[in-house]
Amino acid sequence: MGISVWQILIIGIILVLLFGRGKISELMGDVAKGIKSFKKGMAEDDEKTIEHTPATTAEPAKDAEQTRSS
Repeated sequence: MGISVWQILIIGIILVLLFGRGKISELMGDVAKGIKSFKKGMAEDDEKTIEHTPATTAEPAKDAEQTRSS
């Protein structure tokens, strides 16, 4: 017992009657802008994390060489 296609269609028609086509498309445009802004923010956050992460992979190799030469 899930939501059928007919029930979704009736809900869609009621929403169009209440808000009008223009208002719904405007709302969907705002949602799309919000999603784009969120993705941009996440990408910037990832870039900052990569920039601030110290590179520790080269240091153990140097320590290993110093240990071998001692």
